[in-house]
Amino acid sequence: MDSVVVKNSMGQPVGAAELDSVIIESAVTNRLLRDAYLMYEACRRQGTASVKTKGLIAGSKKKLFRQKGTGNARMGQKRTPLRRGGGNAFGKVTKDWSYRLPKKALRVATRMALVTRLKQGEISVVDQFNVVEPKTKIVAGLLKGFSVGTKSCLLVVGSYSRPMWLACRNIPGLTLTTSEWLNSYDILKNRVVLMTREAFDACLTRISA
Repeated sequence: MDSVVVKNSMGQPVGAAELDSVIIESAVTNRLLRDAYLMYEACRRQGTASVKTKGLIAGSKKKLFRQKGTGNARMGQKRTPLRRGGGNAFGKVTKDWSYRLPKKALRVATRMALVTRLKQGEISVVDQFNVVEPKTKIVAGLLKGFSVGTKSCLLVVGSYSRPMWLACRNIPGLTLTTSEWLNSYDILKNRVVLMTREAFDACLTRISA
């Protein structure tokens, strides 16, 4: 049995959490982790860039003047891309970039991401950490105790709490999530992973199933 050191909110060791060797020795597929990461990135992409094409410009389709005899260059309708104020010839349109991998594949990717971080010793467990008042300095003190500094950090708690969310939202580089909504993208994107003991036990139960 391997173990993970459990610390208090000041970063001092207070115990250890045991890990099943089966979890540590489970296989990790880098291709699946990459596919899951790219899927979450694609779903975050907005794709809202849009410009007006010839069909969206206001104006008549009538030819402005006759083809010959005026001394001007031949010209069609007012909305043509060749005229000032006309539509864009090959403009961007709104596009949905999102797609979904199978649910089972995403669950396996989350388990692999957790196993990878556990093998590398990059997951820190906090014994007890509750925020009753929405004060940023409480969470900032926790990050200082674990020497997070300017690194991107993922804080995983057992359940949603509005005071906790209000206390975390003003800290740059900090992502707050629960054990239920934890995914491989958040685990791989952030350099530091902090978990409460409640969330850690819930995640172990989740990846052992």
